[in-house]
Amino acid sequence: MVYRNFQDEKLSMLGFGAMRMPVADGDDAKIVEAEAARMVDRAMEAGINYYDTAWGYHGGNSERVLGKALGKYPRESFFLADKFPGYDLGNMDKVEEIFEEQLKKCGVDYFDFYLFHNVCEMNIDAYLDPKYGIFDYLRRQRDAGRIRHLGFSAHGNCQVMERFLKAYGKDMEFGQIQLNYLDWEFQDGKDKVKLLAGYSIPVWVMEPLRGGRLASLDGEAQEKLRALRPQEEIPAWAFRFLQRIPQVAVILSGMSDMAQREANIRTFGEERPLNGEETAALLAIASEMTGKSVLPCTACHYCTSHCPQGLDIPMLLGLYNEHCFTQGGFIAPMALEAVPEDKQPSACIGCRSCEAVCPQQIKISEALADFAEKLKEAE
Repeated sequence: MVYRNFQDEKLSMLGFGAMRMPVADGDDAKIVEAEAARMVDRAMEAGINYYDTAWGYHGGNSERVLGKALGKYPRESFFLADKFPGYDLGNMDKVEEIFEEQLKKCGVDYFDFYLFHNVCEMNIDAYLDPKYGIFDYLRRQRDAGRIRHLGFSAHGNCQVMERFLKAYGKDMEFGQIQLNYLDWEFQDGKDKVKLLAGYSIPVWVMEPLRGGRLASLDGEAQEKLRALRPQEEIPAWAFRFLQRIPQVAVILSGMSDMAQREANIRTFGEERPLNGEETAALLAIASEMTGKSVLPCTACHYCTSHCPQGLDIPMLLGLYNEHCFTQGGFIAPMALEAVPEDKQPSACIGCRSCEAVCPQQIKISEALADFAEKLKEAE
């Protein structure tokens, strides 16, 4: 097992993400506990020592099931991470109540790692609002030893992350972001890594396979990669890409069956980061993947000066690209929760003034109308 040094700890680079444990009857809340326990046993046997759960995973059952599975092992033999569920604004005034309940559900006296969960456009103002006392409470728990290391996860853009770090960065010991070779450019992963590096904050990775999207590729892409590394499994390329980034310490993978678990254990049995040629080939494949469904907006902002509605068109097109490529998902709707109604995609009046000055000749009005319809259908 590949390990990374973090302060005075030795962490397995492969972390056990407890968001996609095996379930019965397709019901996300019905974890098959015996199978989940066997997966934890195998992970411990293989040397995985980092385990990540959260308040809302598996309908609130992930913490209980993971805590029970780990309970048979000495507490010092594993690192347990949990999160304050700020993705729900209704939780903002319940930090103490939730934290105490999380300890009980997990059956532990302390968390090795604890995170502000999902810092994003929708909740950044609340996270920074001192009236909720979230930061002060969590810092007190760290001082008392009930949290050993404090950090945050983020699905928000770089600007949101920077606001959070300007307020709390000196107290953040690690930052967890969605990072993979597709999102290196598509979701500004490269810039997010650089931002965290500026605060000397190591990177924890979530969605290394982008929800399984990168576990398989089309035939042409596979041929290109196998010409470079004939024996490397396709999912392993995503992990090897991350192994080349010096700031990355932990890579969380939510493996839902033993086959995925064994494949990842094989991959992290050795460290084989990509070289320059291999990295270039992988990023070219990522560009081809996004290019098939993504509008070529360069965020030049010519359009915004001609929009009578004052819409942030580059921002909206960026979210539209994400929503189309992911075929739905939560990121775009979540970000739009922070956008006033009169600045939403539906506010476009179709005047096409923006299109007259767009260097890329994007049919912006059609895209925003389609975006508004997709969002309506998802409600």
